[in-house]
Amino acid sequence: MKLKTMQRCLGFKICDQEECLDVGFGLLAASLVALSPLEANATRIEYYATVGEPLCELNFVRSGLGFCDVSVGSGVDAPRGELINVHYTARFADGTVFDSSYKRGRPLTMRIGVGKVIRGLDQGIYGGDGVPPMQVGGKRKLHIPSHLAYGPEPAGCFSGDCNIPGNATLVYDINFVGLEVK
Repeated sequence: MKLKTMQRCLGFKICDQEECLDVGFGLLAASLVALSPLEANATRIEYYATVGEPLCELNFVRSGLGFCDVSVGSGVDAPRGELINVHYTARFADGTVFDSSYKRGRPLTMRIGVGKVIRGLDQGIYGGDGVPPMQVGGKRKLHIPSHLAYGPEPAGCFSGDCNIPGNATLVYDINFVGLEVK
């Protein structure tokens, strides 16, 4: 029996590839955390509502860095070697927040494009290898694989406790606030 005939007889629609993947991933995620598919979808919606950022599709470049512009800024590009101010929220791949400048109430000042921060942040903010530079006022999501973050060694260690395990993939939500005033 042909698929379309079977589809008509059984009274259901066969999904296209994207729909099937969405359903499959939703069912897999739901089964892993013992939620129904509707509850899993609601959880995903609640997560994004909590984060306050719209969904965006990540673009992955050859280095493995994933990025998407939530909103493109209208100011100057991040200048190499200069101090810039960014607000950020840093998460593990599972969504667990491990650091945020918002919690401290002030943006982070960092020197960009010269290796003073992890390579994924340098590439994701300053640009390069297929990633456009961020502009002041822009918001970008970065998916940073471990080899562009801290690698196999744990990081963020204080008094023997490390809050970033080795080989961790990190997700950053970056808001390029501006250049540091000298």
